[in-house]
Amino acid sequence: MSYADGMPVRSQNLARTDAELASALASSIVRLSRRLRTERHSDLTPNQLSALGTMRRNGALTLSALAAYERVQPPSMNRTINCLDELGMIRRVPDPDDRRQVLLHVSDAGNVTLDAERDRRDAWLHRRLEELTDEDREVLGSAAVVLERLGQA
Repeated sequence: MSYADGMPVRSQNLARTDAELASALASSIVRLSRRLRTERHSDLTPNQLSALGTMRRNGALTLSALAAYERVQPPSMNRTINCLDELGMIRRVPDPDDRRQVLLHVSDAGNVTLDAERDRRDAWLHRRLEELTDEDREVLGSAAVVLERLGQA
């Protein structure tokens, strides 16, 4: 085995390849995310939509639990939740197990907003996917599973 800079050459090549892959993935994800944001039609911010989506996927959550899911500090999440509450997108319900806590629920209006945003986003993606080959769609299906795991790490 040959060595360069104290590392096996094969390891250096893999590291470089992984670094290049990381850069390419990050760039692609940012571009796709920006493009998907142009399909938004609600007045909610991306952070507000994300918080609503997390509540819908996970059910009723405390503010602290929601902040942990969203990987933000509780004071930041509190500002987001206050805005969503003012817009009628959430409901605050006393926790039956701990009356000191409040559970956050997505309201009917919040669900309507999430559904409309999802439908617009998915329609745009569906049109783009129709332009791809079957093989490309299969690759994206596999990649989606891996990207979801990366996002949860």
